[in-house]
Amino acid sequence: MTSPETTSRPGGTVLITGGAGFIGCAISASLADAFDQVVVVDSLHPQIHASGKRPAELDPRAELLVADVAVASTWDTVLAQHSPDVVIHLAAETGTSQSLEEATRHTHVNVVGTSQLLDGLNRHRKLPRRIVLSSSRAVYGEGAWADADGKLFYPGQRTSETLDQSQWDFPGAVPVAMKASETFPAPVSVYGATKLAQEHVLQAWAKAYAVETVILRLQNVYGPGQSLINPYTGIMSLFCRMAMGGKSIPLYEDGEVRRDFILIDDVASAIVAGAVSPTVQAEPMDIGSGEFQTIGTAAKLIAAHYDAPEPHVTGQYRQGDVRHAWADITAAEKVLGWTPQYNLAQGIDRLANWIDVQPDVQPA
Repeated sequence: MTSPETTSRPGGTVLITGGAGFIGCAISASLADAFDQVVVVDSLHPQIHASGKRPAELDPRAELLVADVAVASTWDTVLAQHSPDVVIHLAAETGTSQSLEEATRHTHVNVVGTSQLLDGLNRHRKLPRRIVLSSSRAVYGEGAWADADGKLFYPGQRTSETLDQSQWDFPGAVPVAMKASETFPAPVSVYGATKLAQEHVLQAWAKAYAVETVILRLQNVYGPGQSLINPYTGIMSLFCRMAMGGKSIPLYEDGEVRRDFILIDDVASAIVAGAVSPTVQAEPMDIGSGEFQTIGTAAKLIAAHYDAPEPHVTGQYRQGDVRHAWADITAAEKVLGWTPQYNLAQGIDRLANWIDVQPDVQPA
């Protein structure tokens, strides 16, 4: 899987942390076309890589170094051999609910992993020209809502009391799109807090050393190549596996949760653009489809693909989940010259058709 052809070829070396994962594999071919050398550092964590082997989807031109980004010696080894011109920092522990249960693990990898990378670059005096950070819409938490007069406010995290009463929305208010230049970040999960910390650590360091930064806050990424064994990510792949087994997909809350589902192909092209674009901006940019869909809409499209029963509403909820989230992508379109190419129906077809031909895939 590759992103659209790049418009410039900067050459040199690009270093990708976490580059053997879902997104890393998706960008590897385009980066190998654009740069002289692609170096991937990845721990091949068993939660993502059950076999512990190099993923077949990772471009063969990429050099893979199996190591932990949160260990200082990793960077002594890597930077003794390589001098990156661009770093793409993807390495992170993900998962909203898992981060609540394993806060130390998420903080160690996401925050300490970032600081170890930066310390290593400084220690070896190998400052890159640019660092691209894959951040998350989770930094916003519930984001901003508008009251009846159109005035924006930040309601904060929903409480167990209101959720137990099936009060899903904030009364008398409507949500608005997430926009980095306007929406104040207020994460409601440990994962979101660590991603915001990543941004702050990187920005402070990069400004001190005059290193360009590209921070991309990704919405819900899905598509061919995503893990089918990780229980903490990939709601779309989980829905597909349920439907292929003839099950009715359960919808949390009232099924009207809004999400911005963006196909991996579009995310890949955004990240590659962030790496090769001649113009960048230091402030974060939002990456999504530019519109929201409800969880119920996505589930119905998946059920139709598999001729499965209609999805059903359960009224259950998950701590740390936000009610609505979608992106204003104006900045990325303007600065990077990037535009998403796939709608939800096209993306679901690509994902489901890929899952259907995977060996040993098990219905959920």
